[in-house]
Amino acid sequence: MSTVGDKTPGGLLQVPTLQRSKPSNRCSYRNLLFSCAALGLVALSWETVALLVTGLRGVPFPTPLETLLKLFAMLAGKPFLDHSIYSHIGTSLARWIGGFLLGGSSGALLGMACGRWDAVERLFMPAIHVLQLIPGLAWIPVAILIFGLGDGATLFMIAVTALAPVAINVAGGVKRVDEMYIRAAQMLGLNNRMLFLNVLLPGALPHILSGLRIGLGNSWRVLVAAEMIVGSGTGLGYAIIQSRWTLDYAGAFVCIAVICTIGLIVERVLFIPLEKRTVELWGLKRES
Repeated sequence: MSTVGDKTPGGLLQVPTLQRSKPSNRCSYRNLLFSCAALGLVALSWETVALLVTGLRGVPFPTPLETLLKLFAMLAGKPFLDHSIYSHIGTSLARWIGGFLLGGSSGALLGMACGRWDAVERLFMPAIHVLQLIPGLAWIPVAILIFGLGDGATLFMIAVTALAPVAINVAGGVKRVDEMYIRAAQMLGLNNRMLFLNVLLPGALPHILSGLRIGLGNSWRVLVAAEMIVGSGTGLGYAIIQSRWTLDYAGAFVCIAVICTIGLIVERVLFIPLEKRTVELWGLKRES
């Protein structure tokens, strides 16, 4: 375990480290088996519901196979509501990233200030907790009144939904940094900027990443809802709500599957490895 004052290869102060044991191949195979079984269970349940609805109500409920064939046709370039599936995905991702960067960065800065200075916390944190209690869809009338219909309203809803969880987690992480490290850094002559970069940021990193993950998930969900209502013209949420008029429910199911896939990719393929890599880089790796 490292001690206070040790430095990372980049010259940064390092907090005590903990090592985590690597999962065995047997455990990895077991996890893969359970994942495949879970997907099979979802497909079986979906197929059962489709057959029941079609048989009992006479409504052509899309099956997994029909949805898969529709997905392949869209990926091959078949237009959906006058746009390709790539255009809908790209538009939604651009809105998501733009709104989250705005809300997440504002929340991180505000949370860092609230965690560091009591006066700032007393002034802003009650309002942030109130924001946390407001559902994302409740911002629709406010967004339309301020920005009208279009991308501005969507970006506002994404940003304000992401801000609160990021700010609260960052503030909590900063306040939980051991005072011993702060005093040691100040005794070494670190100014406020170096104290932030070398002590507060790495010490609060697990909480910061947790807040970013929650904010990212909240903003993704409100993005889809906003695109359904605010009238964006393109995007996955817009495509889902508009497909009801053309009775193209298989297309709507494709968009739902794409939304789930993007969420899983961000969570499992991008965010978790990034979290593991950054935590290890900043010297917070756990020991078994």
